[in-house]
Amino acid sequence: MKKLIFISLVLFTGALVVLSFKSGNDEPGSYPVIRKDSVASVKAFKQVYTVLMSARCMNCHPAGNVPLQGDDNHLHTMLPQRGIDGKGVYAMKCANCHQPTNTPGLHTPPGNPNWHLPPANIKMVFQGRTPRQLAKQLIDPNQNGHKDIKKLIEHADDGLVLSGWNPGEGRKLPPMSHAAFKKAWITWLTTGAFAPSK
Repeated sequence: MKKLIFISLVLFTGALVVLSFKSGNDEPGSYPVIRKDSVASVKAFKQVYTVLMSARCMNCHPAGNVPLQGDDNHLHTMLPQRGIDGKGVYAMKCANCHQPTNTPGLHTPPGNPNWHLPPANIKMVFQGRTPRQLAKQLIDPNQNGHKDIKKLIEHADDGLVLSGWNPGEGRKLPPMSHAAFKKAWITWLTTGAFAPSK
């Protein structure tokens, strides 16, 4: 009897683990199963890292409180500040220049209805992070906005993330397609979210 109860508990726990990691990338009713594979995980994160280090991501994830700008990651020309909510301060709000859609023309402000930096209490710095440092930061709920694996998977389709692949005229795209990035992101997370050794 004890053996039967134990087996039932193991099966029930396994089912809960699988159900807790539903992915928007899969067909309804299918769930990625977490399987620890440090080699596959690290390999996938190295692909993810190339995107996160691209100007499209890093410009909004600076080490300081001034966003970066351009494909060379220089400080934003007008030196706007992050602010408490990540949306700027006083009269220099991000939305003053960054409209809901890209402004037409070469090198004009890219747009999104929710344009912002991460907030001051969770800065999510990418600039200057090694692959190991960034992987550990991304998976830590205290540093990633309290996101679990499921929320991290969903974040790949966030509107502001997607705007990195629609940056406006004259800007370089990330080094891989969004579909390839999302596949690597999900692979990294669902194989254990291992951090590279350095």
